[in-house]
This record gives sequence, C-alpha cells and structure tokens, in this order.
Amino acid sequence: MLTGPLLILQFIFMRSKAKSSTMANVSMVFTIHDFVLVGLKEMEHLRYFYSVVALVLYLSTMFLCTLIVYVVWAEESLHDPMYIFICNLVGNVMVGSSAFLPKLTIDLFSGCTTIYLSVCLTQAFFIQSFASVEILTFTIMAIDRYLAVGFPLRYHSLMTNKKALQSLAIILTVISICVLISVLLIVRLTLCGNIINNVYCETMSLTRLACGSKAINEIYGTAWTLLMVIGSIIIVIYCYIRTFVVCLKISTEASQKAIQTLVTHIITYSTFMVATLFVGYRYRFNNGSLSTVTHLIISVSGLLVSITLNPLIYGIRTEALRKKMIFTLKEIFHKQTLGE
Repeated sequence: MLTGPLLILQFIFMRSKAKSSTMANVSMVFTIHDFVLVGLKEMEHLRYFYSVVALVLYLSTMFLCTLIVYVVWAEESLHDPMYIFICNLVGNVMVGSSAFLPKLTIDLFSGCTTIYLSVCLTQAFFIQSFASVEILTFTIMAIDRYLAVGFPLRYHSLMTNKKALQSLAIILTVISICVLISVLLIVRLTLCGNIINNVYCETMSLTRLACGSKAINEIYGTAWTLLMVIGSIIIVIYCYIRTFVVCLKISTEASQKAIQTLVTHIITYSTFMVATLFVGYRYRFNNGSLSTVTHLIISVSGLLVSITLNPLIYGIRTEALRKKMIFTLKEIFHKQTLGE
C-alpha cells in the first residue's frame, strides 16, 4: 500500500544525491541524505530467512484484515459501532504493516541497509500515526462498551453509527496534524549523524541524531505522548471497572457475553500498550546505553505484536465476526470448487 511511494521517493533522492555529491563536504545541515539502519546489519547473517518471514507475516496480516473489513462491510447485521471500530483498528493495522513490512522484506532480500531522509520521515509519520490511532481507537471502544452495557436502553441514541464515524474522523484528523507537527519539528533540526539503531525510522531515533538544541522536540514529544497515553489509560480503566460492576448486576447470560467482549478488549489493549511503551521509551532505559541487538529486539517485536496480534484476536474471539468470516471463507472455497 505504502511501499510504492516509499521506493519512488528513495529512487528520486538517489538521483539527487548523485548530482550533488561534489557538495557533500560543504555542510552537515541536511546534506545527510541517507541513514544507516544498523538493525538490518544485525540481521544480515539470516537476511533471506527474515525476508521470507516478513513477507509471510505481511501477506497473512493483510489477508486477515481485508477479510474482516469485507465481512463487516458485507454483513448488514454487523453494521453497528463496535464493528466499525474493529474495522478502523484492522484498517489501521494495514497501514502500519504496509509502512514497515514490505520495505523490510525488500531491504533484507536486496541487502540494502540505508534509507533516504524523505523516505525515513514518511515512514516515521505513518508508523507513529499507526500507534496513535490504535491507542485512541481502543479508548473510544472502551467508552462504547461501557455505554452498551451500562445504558442498554439508551445506547442506540448515545452511540450511533454516524457518531462512531464522526469520532473516528476526529481521531484521524487530530493525530495526522499532531504527528505531522512532530515530523516538521525534526526537519528544522541540524542532523549530525546517520546511524539509526533500528530497522525502520521513527521520530525519536531521528531526534537523537540532532547536534543542536532539540528541547522543543523533546518537550512536544513527551507532552503529546504522556497526554495521549495517560489520558487513554485513565479513561479505559474507568470504563472497564464501571462495565465490570454493571456486569455483576445483570443476568448471567448477558454478563458472560459482555465480559467475553470486554476480555478481548483488555487483552488487545494491554498487549498493545506494553509493546508500544517498550518501543517508545527504550532510549530512556539505562541512560540510552542499550545494545543494538536489544534495540532491534524491542523495536521489531513491539511493532510486530501490535500489527499481527490485534486482527488475530478480534477475528478469533469475537463470536459473531468469527462465524461470518468462516462462512465467507467456505462460500469462497465452494465457488472456486464449482468454478474448477
């Protein structure tokens, strides 16, 4: 999805670098066009194996996400806010995985260990947007489940499909603006290094390469992250506790159904938050002296968990969605069999 634009940008800047190579020693301010992703160097000894693994993960994730989106779109019985939010989650996973896995596959297969500045900034924008959208979507899903369980008679007026779509539109708009500001703040920096301890680009890795004042970047990044993460955790915990309290008062059958849905949300949300916090704050551990291998393990595993686990859990644990997905797959297989 995003691989084409990333590779086109890299090709353009390869041409521009060749034309301006004679001026390479004039200044260090943004004449660094390519950055070394040292994580790719650490994977070189098994790069073909890792390349195949990345490709399989990408294709399987895209297939599962596409199936979920198609089933929710095609089945009228699933046209309610909860499934709209699930669609947004898996759609966002498709964007996040497309910003990471295809390029990783190509880099490993070709042996390329560098990335150009424009491509790096683009990848950082989409990966950071992916994480932010996931957090806020989980938050609004917790609110939705609390309204559904706590106010069943008023739920369809409190949370309509239109309101769900409007909420997601606001989330996407706000996050796009805030992440864009974060990326633009990097553009103003004087970068005096080109070594990134990762296999993909992120704003924090680029900020650490600045040799001038980066106080504004750090203040903005910390404030934005803390506001979003702490705000989300407070809202989600409050909604989950209130929902559990309500579940204790309703009938056993309704309570079991509500708790099953709630457990699914808790598993995906907590897993995602732990993985994201490890990735986001790994530079703060041990005064930033983590080894390259440790950086690689934390950053790759954290992002892969976020990308692969959410659609898998929702596809398996959400009963109505799981049944519709199985029926759709059987129907597709049956049509192919008849076609043969």
